[in-house]
Amino acid sequence: HCDMFVVRHADSGTAHFFARHAAPHVSVINAGDGRHAHPTQALLDMLTIRRHKGGFDRLRVVIVGDILHSRVARSQIRALNLLGAGEVRVVAPHTLLPVRAETLGVRVFHDLEAGIRDADVIIMLRLQHERMRGALLPSEHEYFRLFGLTAERLTLAAPEAIVMHPGPINRGVEIDSQVADGAHSVILEQVHYGIAVRMAVMSLAMHRRIPAPEAREAGAEREIG
Repeated sequence: HCDMFVVRHADSGTAHFFARHAAPHVSVINAGDGRHAHPTQALLDMLTIRRHKGGFDRLRVVIVGDILHSRVARSQIRALNLLGAGEVRVVAPHTLLPVRAETLGVRVFHDLEAGIRDADVIIMLRLQHERMRGALLPSEHEYFRLFGLTAERLTLAAPEAIVMHPGPINRGVEIDSQVADGAHSVILEQVHYGIAVRMAVMSLAMHRRIPAPEAREAGAEREIG
């Protein structure tokens, strides 16, 4: 007997398969399925952006890297559009973009410097080698030369831009260490918020109401009274 499945699997649609076959009282949380989706990563990323930028409506958010194979990118794009982000851009070589990527609600760029210009949020993605079939790129060195985020390129973004990465980071491939560890980076905050967000998702899935702070205070006052 169990009350919850947390499912992470290499095949797309696995979490949905579990949900269709589990007992009605069992909650299923998608912790990443193939190249399809990674909802909790998107939630913690949206929280990180919200903490630093407030609202989404005027933000220019750029996702850079292997969009084709990234479940994170798909969930991020969906979340950003649902939250009304001002503009969502993706930057990638042609071979790492899904067909008709524009239909996802994004602007497509194949030049990193053009794509990150005046950006408020830059989300870097790793190359998903385990999901690639065939040689989609000449080399990691060449990829970094064309699409790697360096301190020099970061100056093209908005002055208060934040840099994000869902991890794991490949330093010197998609991002330079100077940027990953620099003042604009909020990568460690993403890790920090990830724990709280996933705890909240599990609590809600188990049908446990999380009282607001003022409700807890009111309850304490009633107990004292």
